[in-house]
Parts: sequence; structure tokens; C-alpha cells
Amino acid sequence: MSEIKTITSLTNDRVKAIRALEMRKTRKETGLFVAEGTSLLVTARDNGFVPQTLVYQVGSADSGIVRGLVTWALGAGTEVLEVSQAVLGKLASKDNPQTTLGVFQQAFAPPPDPRALAADATWIALEEVRDPGNLGTIIRTADAAGCAGVVLIGACCDPFGLDAIRATMGSIFSVPLAKLDRAAFLELAKGWPGDVVATDLSGAEDFRSVAYRAPELIVMGSEGPGLSAELLAAATRRIRIPMAGKLDSLNLAIATALTAYQVRASRLKL
Repeated sequence: MSEIKTITSLTNDRVKAIRALEMRKTRKETGLFVAEGTSLLVTARDNGFVPQTLVYQVGSADSGIVRGLVTWALGAGTEVLEVSQAVLGKLASKDNPQTTLGVFQQAFAPPPDPRALAADATWIALEEVRDPGNLGTIIRTADAAGCAGVVLIGACCDPFGLDAIRATMGSIFSVPLAKLDRAAFLELAKGWPGDVVATDLSGAEDFRSVAYRAPELIVMGSEGPGLSAELLAAATRRIRIPMAGKLDSLNLAIATALTAYQVRASRLKL
């Protein structure tokens, strides 16, 4: 069992190291990321993730959930740091700051194997998504809709950045996340046993009227250009979401949510 260490100095080396994880370069070099708030830490614990470091503000662990998290972390051999309000202010995000945070190891899952998919599985694939808020929201949506996982294609934004982690609302710990380059993804799509579904502004099929063939692979493009021609050509279904207003497109996270819920409609019960 580890012991609690108290830190009050803003220049402490551990404080500097954790704060440096704000930078994508440091996250890439260390393979670590920060998750803030008791809710995310509880979700991590419940999904079998143990932080390398748990940080909490002095006085916040006197009782309740934070005390339980500290006890769990100590028992798991985690480095536990009790810090002053000033130190936590340096480590936590400036808007809606939390009293706890954890430093975790990044984890990517292997890409889905078309030969070993559950019959009712649905995966979401995102090509070069650039907005961390969109990415985090899509990971959260994949969790809510019961999707099997999310594949990141090409040069996507960092799913382990603070904005993306916050937007997942903890689903980063429960939704498998895989990475592939475009060529590898096209090979995956070629062998996919069910429908490869792509949204297309020129698509002829209303997304509500299609009988989707499971297991499905939903492929969504980046916020600006949309899907590349290669990925669009790999789709077995090119669907369109009806638009009644003057705009011809939706926010990526919203379009993905609508599509995922429609594709999985028959499998979602109250």
C-alpha cells in the first residue's frame, strides 16, 4: 500500500510533470493523460483503470466519494498526492476546476477483426476529426448507443487531450479506441461482413429508410472536407440526413449521433 504525500510548493517537480501533460507533445512522449473530477475517476475505477497518480485538494477527502477514491488508489499502489488549493489551481483546468484528478496511461485497442465481430456490433470510424469536443462527444455517444468502439483514421486530434477527455464524460474508459492509417482502414472496410455506412450530401438513401445489415461500420469525415473520395468509395451504403433549413450539413458529433442511433434503433430498448 502506498502513502499519501503532501505538496504545497508550486515549483515541485511532480507538479511540473503533471502540468506538462497539458501539451500534446508531452502526452505523446510519456503515454500519459489527465482526467479531472470525481465522476471520471469513479468511471475509470469501475472499468478497471488504475491511475499512476491521484491528486486531491486538501480537505476534500475527509468523507464521501473522494475518500473512497483515495482509499482505493492507496490500496492499488497508486502515487497519491494531497495538494494545496493553489497547487491544484495550477494543475486543474481554469473553467469549472475540480478537486481531484488522475494521471492515467493511454490505452489504444486493436482494430476490430472482421472475422471475430459480434453479430450485432456497430463500430464508428472517424477520418481526420479535428475538433476535440466533437471527438469526445462522439466517444460518449458511442457508449450511449452501445457501439463496440471507435476507430480514428489518419491525422485526428488527440483523444487524450483535456477537452476531448472532458467531453467523453468518462466514456474514454469504457469505449475501445483504435487507430489506423487510411490504407489499413480501407483494407478493414474491404473485408467488413456487414454494411459500411457513410453519410454523403449526394447520397440517394434517406438514413431513416435503410435496412442496415449488421455488423455495421459507420464512417464519418472531418468537420470541413468530410469523407475523402477513397473512404466514400469503400461504403456499401451512402446515406443522407434530410435538411429542411438553409444549411446543408450538421455538426459532426450531432450527425454521428443521429446516424448511430438510427443504425442501432432495433437494438436499443428502454
